Amino acid sequence: MEQINDTIVVTKEAYRAIGLKWEGTFAEAGAGGIRRIHEQLRGRMREIPQPASMTHFYGLSYQAYPGNAGFVHYAVVETTDDTGYVPEGMTAVEVPTLSYAKCGHAKGQSVDRSYRNVYEWIERQGYSAVSPGELTHCEIYSLSRDPHDPDPEFTIMIPIER
Repeated sequence: MEQINDTIVVTKEAYRAIGLKWEGTFAEAGAGGIRRIHEQLRGRMREIPQPASMTHFYGLSYQAYPGNAGFVHYAVVETTDDTGYVPEGMTAVEVPTLSYAKCGHAKGQSVDRSYRNVYEWIERQGYSAVSPGELTHCEIYSLSRDPHDPDPEFTIMIPIER
């Protein structure tokens, strides 16, 4: 059965987010490193000042090593707090205004295929993926989801430009 991931272009205004940082290889991520950081974020939500939403959080991934060997992942919540306060053990991330190719990844779909589909769509539409500040992609997760679910549902957002 063919997997379809409808993709649209959206612009997200600049925002500040607070959460937890994880750094490692793709193998370490696949072995559960990112799932653990997502679970820790859920447990510390009450510490984040003025969350913009209590329904979802972002997984921001940045290239960390040459040759695509690993990456830095931030599990964060957008905040409207402008005091600069960051809870102990957490970090703040500033994300600039960006245009994104956005698509949903549904339960039962292949994560690899979802990513291939959105990158193919970007190319067909005459866009290119950009990595301002090395941001490679953003995923949006529901706060109510089980971080250990082997078949997650989430939204994929890839920074793009013409």
